[in-house]
Amino acid sequence: MIQTDAGWGAGPSARYEDLAAGFRPVFARIRATAVTRDRERTLPHEEIGWLKQAGFTTLRLARDAGGFDASLPELFNLLIELSQADPNVTNALRAHFGFTEDMLCSSSDAWRARWIGRIGDRETVGSGVSETGEAKVGQFDTVLRPDGAQWRLDGRKFYTTGSLFADWIHVSAQDEAGVAMVAAVPVRAPGVEILDDWDGFGQALTASGTAVFTNVGLGPELIKPDPERFPYAMAFFQLVHLATLAGIGRSAALDVTRLVAERQRVYSHGNGSRSGDDPQVQQVVGRVRGAAYAAGAIVLKAAESLERTYAVHRTGRSAESTAAIADVEVNQAVSVVTNLVLEATTTLFDALGASAVKGGHGLDRHWRNARTIASHNPRIYRDRTVGDFAVNGTAPPRQYRVGSA
Repeated sequence: MIQTDAGWGAGPSARYEDLAAGFRPVFARIRATAVTRDRERTLPHEEIGWLKQAGFTTLRLARDAGGFDASLPELFNLLIELSQADPNVTNALRAHFGFTEDMLCSSSDAWRARWIGRIGDRETVGSGVSETGEAKVGQFDTVLRPDGAQWRLDGRKFYTTGSLFADWIHVSAQDEAGVAMVAAVPVRAPGVEILDDWDGFGQALTASGTAVFTNVGLGPELIKPDPERFPYAMAFFQLVHLATLAGIGRSAALDVTRLVAERQRVYSHGNGSRSGDDPQVQQVVGRVRGAAYAAGAIVLKAAESLERTYAVHRTGRSAESTAAIADVEVNQAVSVVTNLVLEATTTLFDALGASAVKGGHGLDRHWRNARTIASHNPRIYRDRTVGDFAVNGTAPPRQYRVGSA
């Protein structure tokens, strides 16, 4: 079924339905086992493999490089659809798509060409940025040291989302003088250990736990020439979360619709001979769908601001001002989208009876996943930066870092 017939509105381009058609059978396979995998804590190795085989991880590459030449609005709309199937999988690929974007915006022709080739060969990249140690804000305990013509990496990372499924890990570090550095580390290199120790109550299948690097040898070609991220990095990574939330909203809407349609039992004080004919129940279903619709529309509108920034950057001109506006657009969407989806994933239970809380339905996973995603980069600070921009014209911060004060 095309997106407009499903009631979610038109896609972001005239060709979007043709682009999405190739991936929707994979999304359907992923959704079919999502509840079981969540209950049994089965990591989505196989499901991510299906997406790689279909070329989903190459979306942003040019066609002659093995990709689909997808625009950013097209990418984000597909991420909404993937999140409708399983938001764990979207989050597990978030670092890969961010790395791809960073590579496409790199000023180094050699770095860009090398990674276009690897990503075109269906290799993927996980995250190795965040730490939970004693490093101060803006600093890392993870260190790169020169060793002749090579480098040696030592450190420990947490929130290494997607790395357990990936071929490479994007690692933020610093040298012995405290200068920022970025490396691409092979997952199977000697001295790399990835632990499946993420124990969050939501997004439990993203392998967002610990990665340990012990005297890992790296060639100079694996050190990124410029450690700075692409201009719209903060907006991009946050918008992946919002797309994931929009997909959760759609999934919740589909689940409550199906369960209401199937429900045979009614209440004596209800308003119909079957639940699906009860106008109050229909109202709940409509509210959940409305929240999901609004969340998706907001994500696509914000994605346009990222596309504008990417277009400016490609011309070689400074994208600083357009990137700042992209940050504003995404930041002012954060609380709205999270509120919509958190409310929807709670309200849906009002359309059903006590049996809705049975584990086999997996309805609780929607709220758990949404609440977990909404806890990333606290939204109270997003609201504040938007207010500061509106009142004082202050641009949002270019980087978000966590550490000791």
